[in-house]
Amino acid sequence: MPTPRPDVIDFLNTRRSRPAKTLTTPVPTRAEVEPMLVAAARTPDHGKLEPWRFIVLEQAALARLAGLVADRGAALGLDAEAQAKAQKQFADAALAVAVIAAPTPSPKVPEIEQLYSAGAVCLALLNVALASGWGANWLSGWASHDRDFVEQGLGLAPHEQVAGFIHIGTETNAPPERPRPDLAAITTWVSA
Repeated sequence: MPTPRPDVIDFLNTRRSRPAKTLTTPVPTRAEVEPMLVAAARTPDHGKLEPWRFIVLEQAALARLAGLVADRGAALGLDAEAQAKAQKQFADAALAVAVIAAPTPSPKVPEIEQLYSAGAVCLALLNVALASGWGANWLSGWASHDRDFVEQGLGLAPHEQVAGFIHIGTETNAPPERPRPDLAAITTWVSA
């Protein structure tokens, strides 16, 4: 007979990401972030390949990335609104963890499953940050898919990509609940 964990189920049923723009200082210390990374690294990784890694971005690194994203946005000819939104994501942040998908060649585990694992790491890190009492948000955006940005700014290898930026900080206000999916509309039960 399974042993229920109602506290965990309640957390998962009530968890809510905090918009990154509402996060402020203080942010967790290195000693507080490391256990979050340990917990996120327990994500199923399909064959023990560990097809992901972390880059912890502190405030000075985020400011540098804000400058680079502005340069890249201009070089790509993006409209001012898209450039400003991407720049603000980095300029206004005090701590973010870049989860890097780093697929490993494997005859048994397709690359797509390794990418799914990296996405699962993002959710695990987001949830452990929230469960630790911090505000947190999972962001991506056009810059996370721009090869020049990720290679210059984050030092990514050609086979690597950003699965997400997990912003972590002190929440300034809790967002209102938002509508959730209609379970009946997205679920099919198959019994035979």
